[in-house]
Parts: sequence; C-alpha cells; structure tokens
Amino acid sequence: MVPGNDTGFSQFFLLGFSEEPELQLLIFGLFLSMYLITVLGNLLIILAITSDSHLHTPMYFFLSHLSFVDICFTSTTIPKMLVNIMTHTKVIIYEDCLTQMYFFLLFVQLDNFLLTVMSYDRFVAICHPLHYTVIMNPLLCGHLVLISWVIGALNSLLQSLLALRLSFCTVLEIPHFFCEFKEVIQLACSNTFLNNTVMYFAVGLFGGGPFAGICYSYSKIVSSIHGISSAQGKYKAFSTCASHLSVVSLFYCTGLGVYLSSAATHSSHSSATASVMYTVVTPMLNPFIYSLRNKDIKRSLRRFLGMAAIKGPIFLQLKKCQLFQSSKH
Repeated sequence: MVPGNDTGFSQFFLLGFSEEPELQLLIFGLFLSMYLITVLGNLLIILAITSDSHLHTPMYFFLSHLSFVDICFTSTTIPKMLVNIMTHTKVIIYEDCLTQMYFFLLFVQLDNFLLTVMSYDRFVAICHPLHYTVIMNPLLCGHLVLISWVIGALNSLLQSLLALRLSFCTVLEIPHFFCEFKEVIQLACSNTFLNNTVMYFAVGLFGGGPFAGICYSYSKIVSSIHGISSAQGKYKAFSTCASHLSVVSLFYCTGLGVYLSSAATHSSHSSATASVMYTVVTPMLNPFIYSLRNKDIKRSLRRFLGMAAIKGPIFLQLKKCQLFQSSKH
C-alpha cells in the first residue's frame, strides 16, 4: 500500500501474533483460558473481601479496587482479540480503537496509582503503627482512590483528544493485538510532536512519580524493619508487605521489559509478544500472589467457597420441596 493522506478511513487492522491459520486456535484457547482465570481469580478476591468483615481494612479495600481494575484492564483488549480470531477478521473501527486506547491508558494508570497507594498504606502500617487507624481513615482511603480515578481519567482523555486531531495514512496496520497508543500515533501522517511530547511527559510524571513514591516508601519500610531487634518481629513486619512487593516487582519489571525489548529488537511483533506479560499475565497472577502468600485471604476464600458449597444443595432442596408442594396442590 502506498502511504498517503486518507481523510475517509474508518478502520485499523490488528495484525496480532501470527498469520498462520493453524496457530489461531491455539492462540484463542490460550488467551481465553488466561482471560477466564484473570476474571475468576480477581472476582473471588473481591467477593472474599466484601463478604468478610475482618478484611474491611484499608489494605484490602485497595486490593479489592486493584482486582476490579485488573478485570477491566484485561477486558479492554482480550475480548476484541478473541472476537477477531473467531470471525477471522483483523478489523477494528476507528471509534473502537480510540475507545480502547482511552480505557487501556486509564486502567494501566490506575494499576500504577493503586500500587503506589498500597505502598503508602504499608509504609504507615510498619513505620507508624500506633497512628495507623488515625492516618488511614476511611475518608482518606476513599479520597486516594477517587483522586487516582480522576487523574487517570483526565490524562487518558487528554491523550485521546490529542489523537483525534491526527490524520492517518492509508497504511493502517497495527502490528499488535490491541490499539497500543504508541503504535497508533506512529501511523499518523500529520505532525505528532505534540502527541509525543505529552505522552512522554505523562509517562515521566504519572509513571516515574508513583514509582519514586513506591521506592521511597519501601526505603523507609526497610529502614524500619532493620531497626526491629527480634528476627520474628522482622519476619512478621516484612510478611505484611511481601505480596504487595511481589506484585509491584512483577508490574514494573514486565512493563519495563516490554519497552526495553522493543527498543533492542525494533520488532513490533516482539513488542506485542512481550506486552502480553503486563497486559495479561500480570493481572492473572496478582490473585494467586495475594491468595497464596496471605493467610487472611486464604481463610476468607475457604469460608466463602464453603458457604457457596453449602448454600447450593440447600437451595436445590428448597426448590424440590416447592415443586413437590405445588404438584400436590
């Protein structure tokens, strides 16, 4: 296709991972499995937290929001890819592409902000335990989540509105399985200096800023744990933030790995494959990390699943009794 201005275009083409038809079924099954595991795992975390009054604390309040955001994060990209594989098409219309970019930016920023807020919660809990309930009061927790949503929504809206002003060439193939913001911007025929400037500024401010906050919180946490005399006390203090530290490491290492691999190989297909780590694998692993390393979550999940197992037969028995009584009448 010859590059040129096309003011009448209405769709992009998502090239995905492979052009080989025999691999499409394997890719479909793999991503469908990961998507279902992600949704089910995070949904169980939310239900366990909301159903157990012992988990109505700031840490689990933030964790339930992180699980909700992870469900939305994967739902932004994976369902469209699965539909495209099933229908043997690579098309995504212009409006859907912009919508996907908006929500993808929103939820990846929310993940970042919530992980930062959770690190602050662990900092207060370990460094200022006597003032924890006063500092991390419900009002502050609600405001922190609300501010995260507002900043994320405004930045995503700004980036999307700037993308609207661009005109695109006739080569509208995106070498990705979703409308990745940077890839879409590179397809534009018009001047993208403003878009790139705002994008890199936002990455530095809303990516680097929270990461610096997390590093500061954990530097204080490590210093505080180092000052504890007993080994048991150190282990207990560290265990309260081990799950969060694991999720933070996974999120930032996979995200950084995507950009380092794409910069090193200059291959869009390699970038698409690497991006699966933080767009799909990380949200899928988060529930396992928190449930496997957290006794409170495991106990709550066992109680919740046990209640569900008991209520199921009772409900069926009641239905049978109702049907029997109605048949007698």
